[in-house]
Amino acid sequence: MLGALFKFQERPVSIRTLDSYPYFTNFWILQRVVRCIMPRTEPLFTGLELPCCLNLPASSPLLESFQRASHTSPLVSLLTFLLKDRNTMPPKRAQKKTKTWQDVAAEAGQHRETTIHQVLGDEDFGLLQSVNIQAPEGHHRASAAGLLPECQHILSASQLQITNLVIKDLTKLIRTGQISAEEVATAFLRRSAIAQQTVNCITELLGERALSRARELDQTRRGISNTAKGPLHGIPISVKSHIGIEGRRMPAGYIAWWNNTCPRDALVVQILERAGAIVHARTTEPQSMMQLECVSNLYGPTLNPHNVSLSSGGSSGGEGALVAMGGSSIGVGSDVGGSIRVPAAACGIFGLKPTAFRVPTTGWSSTPPGADPIPTVLGPISRDLEGIELFMETVLAAESWKVEPALVPLPWRQVTLDRPIKIGIALHDGTVLPHPPITRTLQELADKIRAIPGFDVVDFPLYKVDEAWAIASSLYFTDGGAADLSAMAESGEPILPLTNWIINQTPGVKNLSRAELEYWLEEREEYRLEYAAAWNSTGTWDEKEGEWVNTVDVLLCPVMPGVATRHGTAKYWSYSAVWNLLDYPALAFPAGRVDKDKDAVKSKRIKFMSDHDRWNKITSEDDPDVFADMPAGVQAVGRRFEDEKVVAVVRILQDRGCLGSQESTQYQ
Repeated sequence: MLGALFKFQERPVSIRTLDSYPYFTNFWILQRVVRCIMPRTEPLFTGLELPCCLNLPASSPLLESFQRASHTSPLVSLLTFLLKDRNTMPPKRAQKKTKTWQDVAAEAGQHRETTIHQVLGDEDFGLLQSVNIQAPEGHHRASAAGLLPECQHILSASQLQITNLVIKDLTKLIRTGQISAEEVATAFLRRSAIAQQTVNCITELLGERALSRARELDQTRRGISNTAKGPLHGIPISVKSHIGIEGRRMPAGYIAWWNNTCPRDALVVQILERAGAIVHARTTEPQSMMQLECVSNLYGPTLNPHNVSLSSGGSSGGEGALVAMGGSSIGVGSDVGGSIRVPAAACGIFGLKPTAFRVPTTGWSSTPPGADPIPTVLGPISRDLEGIELFMETVLAAESWKVEPALVPLPWRQVTLDRPIKIGIALHDGTVLPHPPITRTLQELADKIRAIPGFDVVDFPLYKVDEAWAIASSLYFTDGGAADLSAMAESGEPILPLTNWIINQTPGVKNLSRAELEYWLEEREEYRLEYAAAWNSTGTWDEKEGEWVNTVDVLLCPVMPGVATRHGTAKYWSYSAVWNLLDYPALAFPAGRVDKDKDAVKSKRIKFMSDHDRWNKITSEDDPDVFADMPAGVQAVGRRFEDEKVVAVVRILQDRGCLGSQESTQYQ
């Protein structure tokens, strides 16, 4: 009879009713019974009305209906039983506990610790926990890199030497069989663990994957062909965590996305591994991915290896810190407003923002390829310039445009600079005056270049940077940040100060209508036209050839208005973001260091170019000791698709001693 009963349904069961009375386990059965035994002439009880039958008055029409039907319906006894024994119903079902954002953050931290433990083993993992950074008495700074000699119980002397090698020497030793790929992978995994303990830069170590890959490479070299797998044979490479690794999480800095996983390796990872690379670590990234620092609720702040009281930069701050700590030969970061170059400059290493649509981006946690109003790019970070060149040569040789159609079919080209090289110098942007060490470093670099035969140095005023920022900030969040705010609201994680600043306190950020979006896109293209004209004006028009000649080849300018920033203060993007708006390639490189004697004199300025200028001075000159000996990085900028020329010019400057020496530690 019940089977026939459940086939009949006048109207759907109310979900609201069932949700409101979870303790009534046979509630639906009761509703069906009531509907079937009531006379057809009486109105049906709806799901929302049904709960009243649990406390029926004596004159209830429903009870009268039950009485009239008692001599004909055997189901009345069932209904009466259910009503009489309602107070003895099963207890309320236990609700599944929803994880708080703190629970997810703890899970992320535990996962990271587990991957480190798997690499080090019980004893060394325990020893690693005792490594702490403390500033010497009387000093304001503490260097994480300075702790490496104290970690010899975790990193042997030979492993320290291996991880100190520049890529050229490391590649040679692997190819000649003097060291194995497994030895290299082991050394870099262990050094990465030390880097994590000191500067908080990784999200997980890929120990099992890396060592398995290394053994395969060693077998290939020892095989019949005795040849290397490719140009990156045995080279350890780390990737920013929003770049996909098969089966691994891609939260992109958000608690709510912690369980998002990637079904396959990102295209750039596939290319690197086919060329022989070993991907051994994934690195931290900030909430929203839109910070020039690296802080998230998942992992906390990433620290600067040279002084942990300062930021590593962002958003690829994990990569910058890990590479600077010697935990990776090449790091893969992303850049939409300075996110490769700022960490490189802050940490004293090299970082290239390529022209868009050269390096494949398929398989990352970001916008689809070709859909960015301001394109986000992937690019390399390395301790030496060889790593930058090797990455670009290898990735572009794979002809990824046959897989990712948005890419431009342009391989890496060898550039011959057989004419005088014209270098533009921009000491400031007219809005914010950089800290003294940046200005001094640029001036000294310009003087060194002037002494090189075949180089011409000219002033290059940066063009309308305020207008550039108005356009860029309007196009970064075309939905007004709604998607980002929604992701944070989903988990309940708090919005962090720099995320709040870029989304809620930046005037250009708003939800754009279609007409407004079209307006800002037109402004972007107009600005690009104007900047091209400004760049052309550095040369002359050759009427016969119909082209501009003797224009500036490469521009040298600040990456940011200072060295590494104090935590939570990186709020001026224009020195870096303008080149994303223009889609010009830019290479950050170390050019000097803060000299306390030369740079610590406080400025007596009482007039400022802008409020940003005033803020920049306040955050840098109240305690100069904090910035002592910090790397001073600058960037070399070229025109679209002249990435090769930018790298070639910096190569010449390095070879001529303008950047200082990059010495390799000899392996014994």
